Amino acid sequence: MDLIASLQCEDQPGIVHAMTTAVLNCGGNIIENQQFTDPTTNQFVMRTRFETSQGIDGAHKSLNEGLSKFNPSLHIRQTAQKPRALVMVTTESHCLRDLLYLEELGELNVEIPLVISNREELRSLVESHGVKFLFLPVTADTKASQEAEILKQIQALKIDFVVLARYMQILSANFCNTLPGKIINIHHSFLPGFKGAKPYHQAHERGVKIIGASAHFVTSDLDEGPIIEQDVAHVTHNATPEELIAIGRDIERRVLAKAVKLYADDKIFIVGKRTVVFS
Repeated sequence: MDLIASLQCEDQPGIVHAMTTAVLNCGGNIIENQQFTDPTTNQFVMRTRFETSQGIDGAHKSLNEGLSKFNPSLHIRQTAQKPRALVMVTTESHCLRDLLYLEELGELNVEIPLVISNREELRSLVESHGVKFLFLPVTADTKASQEAEILKQIQALKIDFVVLARYMQILSANFCNTLPGKIINIHHSFLPGFKGAKPYHQAHERGVKIIGASAHFVTSDLDEGPIIEQDVAHVTHNATPEELIAIGRDIERRVLAKAVKLYADDKIFIVGKRTVVFS
C-alpha cells in the first residue's frame, strides 16, 4: 500500500531517524522524503511517501508509537485517496472551468462532489460536468443561515477542503475559524499589494508594470491568510483596467489550480503566517 505521512512539530534531534525507523517497523520502504525547519518558529515539517505491506492501520500504529515523544501533528492517508473539495463561485467561470477540466483529465487529484454559488449563472456549466450545483443566495439577513447550510453540506459530503474560485462574498469570522487551514481563495492581485475589491483598477491607478494573482488560505482577516502560490505577468502603461482583467484571468486559473494540486498532494504546511510548500 502506498501512503503519505505529513508531520509537523517543534524541531528537535531524532525526528527523521524515528520516522524512518517507524516506517521500517511496519514493513515499509520510503519512496520520497522532504523536510524543512523554519528558523524563525523552530517548526519542523516533513512529508514522507512510503510503501508498506501492513496497510494503513499498521502504519498508523507504528508511526504513532515511534513518533509520540515528539508530540507531532501527524496525518497519514493512502496516496490514491482523493481529497474531496467543495468549490464556491459567483459569476466568473474561468477558475471553475479549469478545476472541472483538470479533474476530468485526472490531472487534479481531487473529487468535486458539489459547487455552491450565490448566483444561478454557472448552474448549466456545473451540471454539464455531472456535478451537483447548490444555489444559496446571500443577503445580510440570510448570511448566517446560508453559512450554516454550507457547513452542513461539508459534513454530509465529507468534504476535506473548500476552494473559493472567485466567490465574491466575504465569509464570516465564525465560518473561517471553523475551517482553519481548509479554505483556499484566489485573490486577483500579487498580495500583499492591492487587497480588497477591484485590485486591477487599483493597479491601473498606480501604473504598475506587473500584475499577479495569489492563492492563499482564508482567515478572518480579509486577504491576509498564508500565501500558497503566486504568479505574475508584465504589463505596460497602454493596458486599460479591462485588459488587465483579461490578462489576470489566465494567471488566476493557473495559480488556483496549482494551489489545489499542492493541497491535494499534502505538500503545504502552515507555519505561523507563512506556508512551507514542497515541490
